[in-house]
Amino acid sequence: MTDDPQTHPNQRDLGRVFNDVPELYDRVRPGYPDELFADLAAITGLDTKSTVLEVGCGTGQATRSLAALVCSVTAVEPGADMAALARRRLAALRNIEVETSTFEEWDDRGRRFDALVAASSWHWVDPSIGWPRAHDVLHPGGWTALLGNIVVRRQDEPEVYAETADLHEQFCPGNPDWGHPPLEDEVRATDEGWGLVGDPGELFGPTIVRWYPTVQWFDGDGFADHLRSQSLYRKLDSGVREPLLDAIAERIRTRMGDRASRRYLTVLRVGQRAE
Repeated sequence: MTDDPQTHPNQRDLGRVFNDVPELYDRVRPGYPDELFADLAAITGLDTKSTVLEVGCGTGQATRSLAALVCSVTAVEPGADMAALARRRLAALRNIEVETSTFEEWDDRGRRFDALVAASSWHWVDPSIGWPRAHDVLHPGGWTALLGNIVVRRQDEPEVYAETADLHEQFCPGNPDWGHPPLEDEVRATDEGWGLVGDPGELFGPTIVRWYPTVQWFDGDGFADHLRSQSLYRKLDSGVREPLLDAIAERIRTRMGDRASRRYLTVLRVGQRAE
């Protein structure tokens, strides 16, 4: 149960569904730990003289942390409403510019950067275009960093999908996307390469991978809102989605004491531009 577009034939269009609910997305989606950005700076050498291109900034959840590290951030976001909210959220910071475009169609105007960062967004980019562009817009020796939040579970710990699998089948039977999150230990074992996105081949060197366990806590209604922000649920017809999410919220209230966790492994994958 992840926002993995590789399972959907219309994966690039599906990535734009978040633009329908920018305020909700901004409120319920997890951010990224400060430790990750400290490691990013240590690995790449980013400092107050550096420039960063952020691909798919959403509502600016990672942008603010990047702006605290470097001279300037140019953030590209395809969703007009998401980009507008990011501009409002980040208006007080003078070293951020938000441009509305897909990365594939974005006009770089000859600009080059010290690092490209994509936070939970690179999997929506066409890899046949995205990786060569990433290489081209970086200075020699520049870095690409992919950030993500992977939903995981732990053995013998209550987990929402396990408690609501019957409801998912009741309201949307046979959906191939339904399933338990992977175990945390299984995800930690995937510590090589770029994860589930397409491989850049020889455009970038070996990856450096770091993991950061994080958790969000919700009541039933909050967890339902969290699911409303995910592409897996947004693509459902509202006549299916809303009754399903109402039933999930009620199940959390009655069976889980109205307190449910969403556990993640936040991941940082960094690779240097090959010459």
